[in-house]
Amino acid sequence: MTVLKRRLRRLVAPIGVALLGGGLVIAGVQSAHAADTLLSQGRPTIASSTENGGAPAAAAVDGNSTTRWGSAWADPQWLRVDLGSTATITSVQLQWETAYAKAFQIQTSPDGTTWTSIYNTTTGAGGNQTVNVNGSGRYVRMYGTQRGTTYGYSLFEFKVYGSLTNPPASDGPGYVMANPPVTGVVPSTYVPPPTNPATTHHEFQANCAVSRSNLPDDPIVFPNMPGASHSHTFMGNTTTNATTTLASLQSGGTACITPGDKTGYWMPTLLNGTNAVQPVGRQVIYYKSGVIDYTSVRPFPPGLRYVVGSPSATLDDFKNNPGAVEGFECGDSSFNWDIPATCPAGTQLNARLQAPSCWDGRHLDTPDHKSHMAYPVLGVCPNDHPVAVPMIEFKMAWPVSGDMSQVHFSSGRGYSFHYDVFNAWDVPTLAALTTHCINGGLQCDPRGFDQYKPDRGAALNENYELP
Repeated sequence: MTVLKRRLRRLVAPIGVALLGGGLVIAGVQSAHAADTLLSQGRPTIASSTENGGAPAAAAVDGNSTTRWGSAWADPQWLRVDLGSTATITSVQLQWETAYAKAFQIQTSPDGTTWTSIYNTTTGAGGNQTVNVNGSGRYVRMYGTQRGTTYGYSLFEFKVYGSLTNPPASDGPGYVMANPPVTGVVPSTYVPPPTNPATTHHEFQANCAVSRSNLPDDPIVFPNMPGASHSHTFMGNTTTNATTTLASLQSGGTACITPGDKTGYWMPTLLNGTNAVQPVGRQVIYYKSGVIDYTSVRPFPPGLRYVVGSPSATLDDFKNNPGAVEGFECGDSSFNWDIPATCPAGTQLNARLQAPSCWDGRHLDTPDHKSHMAYPVLGVCPNDHPVAVPMIEFKMAWPVSGDMSQVHFSSGRGYSFHYDVFNAWDVPTLAALTTHCINGGLQCDPRGFDQYKPDRGAALNENYELP
C-alpha cells in the first residue's frame, strides 16, 4: 500500500462515524458484530400506517433490500417488530430509502405497550445506519418524530441484532414436527401468464356451521387443559375439545357441507352483555391463494395447526395485521377496527380476517402457534417459510344490530378477534379442491364448481364427495 493510500484511508475512515444520543452510528455498515444474531428477519411486524398496498410493514424485515415499508406523509410514525421473546439488543441496522427520518428513536418494550428509548437523534441523514445500543425487550421499534423529506418514512430493511434471553429449544417441547418435512422448496417468483377469459380468482369455499358453542377449551393453546381458555365458538368438526388430536378429528363428524372437511375451526364467543350470539347457518371460510403464483399452492399437511390474530392484540395490532381485510362491518359501515357502537336495525355484524399462507415445511405447530407460518411479502413467500399453502379467510356474520355498546368477544374488545385452525381434511379431497380451484384459477363453491366457468366442471359430486 502506498503512503498516499494509507493517508487517504486514515482521513476517510472516520468520516462515517458519529456519536449521537448515547449510541454509535456507523453510516454505510451492512453487518453487525460477528457474535450478534439477526433476530428480526421474518418476524411479525406492524406499523402506524402504510403508504400503499405495495409498501407493507413486513417488507422491512423480509431480508430483501428491493422491497420497503413506507408510511403516511405525517409525523409521528413508527415501525414495530416482535422478536418472539425477550432479547438483549446490541445493534440496529436501518437501510433508508430516499424518504428518511431526521429525528427518530429506537425503542424497546416487554409488552408492546410500555416503551423505553435506547437511542435517539435529531440529526439523522438517512442512508445505511448501524446503531450500537444496549437494551432489552421483546418488541423493538423505530419511532420517527421528524421526517427528513416532505414524504413519509421509508425503510428497505430494519434489522435488529442481539441474543434471545431464553431462546426456545429447537424442535423441543411445543414443537410438532411434520413427517415427512417438505424440503428443497424455493419461494416461487413465477408470474402466471394471462388467461382468456381472465383468471381473477383462485379459491374455493368451505361452508361450515357452528358445531359446539360456549366451550372454554382450546386444544392448540391449552392442550389437555379443559376449561383453561376463554369461551370459544367451534365450527366444523363436532368433537373438538381440550383433548383433541389429529386422530380424534379424523374419526369425528363435521358440521361442514363437505364430508371430507373434518377440520376444527374456532373463535372467541361473541357476547351481547352476558348473552352469547352465535352465527346462524353455515359460515364462509375461504381457501385462497395468498401468493402471486397460485399454481405453486399445495394442500395443508394433515395436522397443521395455527392461530390467526391474538386475544391480547391492541387496536393498532389488529388494524395493521397483514391479514386484516375489512375489519368489522354492518350496514354501510366498514373498515372498523373495533365493533361499531351502533348497527342499523336488522343488519348483521360481519368480520373478515386472513391467515398467513406461507409454511416453513418443518413444523405442524410451534410454541407460539404462529412462528411456523408467515404472510407473503408482495405476493411471494419469505425464504424461511418457502412453502405456499392455502390462505384461509374467515367471513363471519353474527345476527346482532342496534345498540352495540355491550357487544364484545369473550376475549375482550373487537380487536381481540382471532381464530384457530386444526387441519383434518381428507387428504385426497383437499388435494382435488386445491388443484382444481386454486391452482386452476377458479372461483369455486364447496363442490369445486365455478358458475362463471361451468365448462371446467367440478372437483366433487353433488354429495360434495370425490366422484
